[in-house]
Amino acid sequence: MEATAEITAAVKNVPALRFPEFEGKWKEGKLKGLIKSIDSGWSPQCEAVPAETDEWGVLKTTSVVWDGFNENENKRLPDHLEPREEIQVRVNDILITRAGPTNRVGVTVHVDKIRPKLMLSDKIVRLRTNDENNSKFIAISLASDRAQKQLMSKSSGLATSQTNISQSIILNTKLIYPAKEEQQKIASFLTVVDGKIQQLSKKKELLEKYKKGVMQQIFSQQIRFKDDNGNDFPEWEEKRLEKYITHKSERNRDGKVELVLSVSNKKGFITQDEQFDGYAVASKDLSNYKVVERNDIAYNPSRINVGSIARLTNFDKGIVSPMYVVFSLKEGLSIPYFEFLYDTFLFKHLIKVSCSGSVRDTLNFEDLCSFKLRFPSTDEQNKIAKFLTSIDNKINYTSKQLEQAQQFKKGLLQQMFV
Repeated sequence: MEATAEITAAVKNVPALRFPEFEGKWKEGKLKGLIKSIDSGWSPQCEAVPAETDEWGVLKTTSVVWDGFNENENKRLPDHLEPREEIQVRVNDILITRAGPTNRVGVTVHVDKIRPKLMLSDKIVRLRTNDENNSKFIAISLASDRAQKQLMSKSSGLATSQTNISQSIILNTKLIYPAKEEQQKIASFLTVVDGKIQQLSKKKELLEKYKKGVMQQIFSQQIRFKDDNGNDFPEWEEKRLEKYITHKSERNRDGKVELVLSVSNKKGFITQDEQFDGYAVASKDLSNYKVVERNDIAYNPSRINVGSIARLTNFDKGIVSPMYVVFSLKEGLSIPYFEFLYDTFLFKHLIKVSCSGSVRDTLNFEDLCSFKLRFPSTDEQNKIAKFLTSIDNKINYTSKQLEQAQQFKKGLLQQMFV
């Protein structure tokens, strides 16, 4: 990213951020004047497995996502069918999803790299630019808000579950673009930015995969820790969870607590406003709501099977719906360790088994108490929690870096395009 761009005055058809060697207004025209071909593919009945690298396959629509092109999302072509080489996808092709749920239609990607023998499906349109234009630049332009509004405003379909855009709509999409030399410079610059984003995304993915693998080994005792003197910790002991948890059923009888909370499977404890976009859904009478205090753990019995369980850390006190189960931990079970424990495969399996045996697919407190698990000493629990927390810190730091890089790219797209 050695090249620099300069801020220009707000002029029609001139970007706000531009490389200094270029000047003048950008052109405006329809996509059909910028490409040499447009093609739809073929969707034969395929096996529900991806093709090997030496086999022919048909791309699924999930190969075309806003995060980029994913060649692994394909289906193997059966041996009795002849491949169609004319719809084989190649480097520098532009792919657009043309049919499916509304939020999956119009998704545009540039094919930076691809292995041989992958064909276009009939729900994806392929564009190839003419010699006067840069394919990467055109792909980015088609993904812009300006182009997407045009595509979706003319789409057809009876419901959001099935939307279609025709080749005619795509071809008549209006774009604003500079000469090829400037297109190439912009595309090259953004390719470097994309490379950084991909590196961070891959790093995050590897850290998460490492954490998952190491957790499985720790909680199955394939990995054991030693104390500060290098000695082994005591053997883990099997006990029922009831030994370590205490049910809490304090009600908000005096009505003094007004902060209504919910438990999200992604964010943990969140306010009612955040959960329901500002709408008040709690009862006007909050006296029967359960009080939850800092470090208490709560879960929704009918949603714990999707991970709706969390420890309260972001507020000192709040109240939750009477349906929630609230409990605290007794001495002998470390809070950070327990948070990692209920994220393990074994704990989730116990939840699944208990819920499937329930008439309403719920997990009550008595069921939770009955879970049999093997527990290490509190000193080893603390060692385990400290180690896993250090991995979480690395994941969170990488996530922030990734988010910053994505925001940086978003800002560039807003200023470098008209």
